[in-house]
Amino acid sequence: MSEHTYTPGSKFGKWFNDRLPLLTLGDHLMNYPTPKNLNYWWTFGGILTFCLITQIVTGLVLAMHYVAHADMAFDSVEHIMRNVNYGWLIRYIHANGASMFFLAVYIHIFRSLFYGSYKSPREVIWILGMLIYILMMATAFMGYVLPWGQMSFWGATVITNLFSAIPLVGDSIVTWLWGGYSVDNPTLTRFFSLHYLFPFIILGLVVLHIWALHVPGNNNPVGIDIKKPSKDTVPFHPYITIKDLFALLIFIIIFAGFIFFSPNILGHPDNYIPANPLITPTHIVPEWYLLPFYAILRSVPDKLGGVILLFGSLIILLALPWLDSGKVRSAVFRPIYRAFFWVLMIDVLALGYVGAMPAEGIYLFVARVGTAYYFAHFLIIMPFLSKVEKTDPLPLSISEPVLTGMPKPELMRDSSKLDNV
Repeated sequence: MSEHTYTPGSKFGKWFNDRLPLLTLGDHLMNYPTPKNLNYWWTFGGILTFCLITQIVTGLVLAMHYVAHADMAFDSVEHIMRNVNYGWLIRYIHANGASMFFLAVYIHIFRSLFYGSYKSPREVIWILGMLIYILMMATAFMGYVLPWGQMSFWGATVITNLFSAIPLVGDSIVTWLWGGYSVDNPTLTRFFSLHYLFPFIILGLVVLHIWALHVPGNNNPVGIDIKKPSKDTVPFHPYITIKDLFALLIFIIIFAGFIFFSPNILGHPDNYIPANPLITPTHIVPEWYLLPFYAILRSVPDKLGGVILLFGSLIILLALPWLDSGKVRSAVFRPIYRAFFWVLMIDVLALGYVGAMPAEGIYLFVARVGTAYYFAHFLIIMPFLSKVEKTDPLPLSISEPVLTGMPKPELMRDSSKLDNV
């Protein structure tokens, strides 16, 4: 693997780089040692960076034409679609980009869950990633309100009302969010301001997330540490960059398919009707990427209980590195955990489905069972498996399974005897 050999040629370049080493940053990134066995599930970090930049750029352009006023917001969106040059394209990229962003982040999260990327020494990386995810949820919710259609208005009314269940301070929080005593123009102004601000906070957290990643380095599919960098790693460029660019190209093709052929398929028809506080939609639902948590919220009849479960479902994710104390990272070598991982994925998909359905009958029953399993998975199953599961033997190095295709028994070690993997 090549070393960091670049040095600025000019005196000014050397002077500047000695004080702020930006000129050698690219050299560091290109030669950054990366595990040679990374698969395509690791390309979603780069895809997410692309999604964030796309959302910020298109959002800035849309903000130039959007009017954050209850009497003009809906018409300003129509103006963007009909009168602004390529306004329809920019809005469709932004609206569908939110869905693509969440699709990529869910794949990124479940990949981390499968391969144990949240475990020591990567706890801070995971926590920063979860903070990014929570801010994404808040940003997406406020962005959903901005078109000021029927679903925007009533979604904002229902979700913000939930905070009133918090003892002592709940009503004050709701009043602050509304800017008055109902969802109206001050609410829209506040949401527009925060929706504009949060992506830049997310960008800052992404920088910290990547910075934290560069301290312990990447995890890998077999979940073992790098023993010999010269054999176990490759330079980030061109090996990883080419793989990332190919995956990004496929992602963009799928993204473009939604934009040009089905731009409204992920939206709700009621949101193309101007907001009317006197007419309540038959069924109020958030965007698809928030549906699992919406199902958890509605799974109990008590408002405060639903809010506690909602926030608890996110806090659990933040605490995950300490809930799973198993020494083996990758589910490749954890057969029982691997089975429960797929049950969790099915559970989250089921919660997403019932979240879009009325909170009654079989849908409510499935939501309650799914919610119970969600919490049981993280609070009971994972800690229990950490202590009792007998894992498969681990390879001696990253290179061994890469070069041979399959780990050889004589080149394996008993994972039950490991002190730190």
